[in-house]
Amino acid sequence: MLQLRTHQLIISVKKTLAHHASTVLPLKNGHVLTAWFGGSRESNNDVSIWLAEKDEKGFGEARCVASTMEPHWNPVLFEAKDGRILLFYKVGYPIPDWRTYVIESKDLGKTWSEPREMIPGDDSGGRGPVRNKPIVLKSGRVLAPASVERGLWRCFIDYSDDDCVTWHRSNLIEAKGTAWLEEGFIAWQKKIQEARARGEAFDLSQVPVEYLHGRGIIQPTLWEDEKGVHALMRSGEGAIYRSDSTDDGVTWCEAYPINMPNNNSGIDLTQLENGVLLLVYNPNTENFGIRYPISIAASRDGGVTWERICDLEAEPGEFSYPAIVSKGSHVWLTYTHKRENIAYWEFDWID
Repeated sequence: MLQLRTHQLIISVKKTLAHHASTVLPLKNGHVLTAWFGGSRESNNDVSIWLAEKDEKGFGEARCVASTMEPHWNPVLFEAKDGRILLFYKVGYPIPDWRTYVIESKDLGKTWSEPREMIPGDDSGGRGPVRNKPIVLKSGRVLAPASVERGLWRCFIDYSDDDCVTWHRSNLIEAKGTAWLEEGFIAWQKKIQEARARGEAFDLSQVPVEYLHGRGIIQPTLWEDEKGVHALMRSGEGAIYRSDSTDDGVTWCEAYPINMPNNNSGIDLTQLENGVLLLVYNPNTENFGIRYPISIAASRDGGVTWERICDLEAEPGEFSYPAIVSKGSHVWLTYTHKRENIAYWEFDWID
């Protein structure tokens, strides 16, 4: 059960019209950092990365920490082993071509370094944490859950053995039963590109629905147990998918569906000190379907079975892209609240 500490909306002074894709990080001084992207509309050039800090008095006014005349996306906060606070985010448009940048803070988020590319010159479509937080394994290795959205969506994991200084990537993880889509994706994308090159409009209604944008898997969320490392993934296939690794994240098995719905929207999970997994998700199956309710499910057997515990928001509206972290049994959670604000929950899990 959840023992609530606080529940509120973060943004009191709105400096942009839209707010989305939050991340949350409790600090060693008892404060909490949250970040999100905000601007006139997702993918517009004025979309920047915003940060707010919660202290004993509550959340302070949001401030912009990363901005250029390109759209910014999907910030991810993470504390390195040496105490640095890292803020990863994506830059660019269209999404398949975005790049990953990172800024660092050595004073718990008060000041930040100049942005740098996480992997200089990388043009693969984004490295490092694409939306959800990295985790530190028992071995000390850092795993960052990543994905690419060129054609058929696929996931991979970036891993670092020197505290997030250099990175290596795992194999691509493909959703079971989707490989046959790749040829059709390539053929239809070629037709669209050729039409646009001739200056012609292309009627997307001609494209068979199975080859439209959004098939496959993206945006993993990770945990480790005695059996290895595991990932749950957002999908365009109506269900959450899972993959597993037995070599600290270097290689991963083909992703397979689990008995949990997914509406092709973001999910996130955290592992409590007693091994219980808490998953935040939208319990719907339609591809790009409604993003309500937003709910919490718990697993006590390593993600094999899940119990839906409660709905955090049940009314119509967009409640999406959750971020959840924990220390012991203490849990911090944020998510998009109707694109107008960021919701914040803090609670203890009493099992």
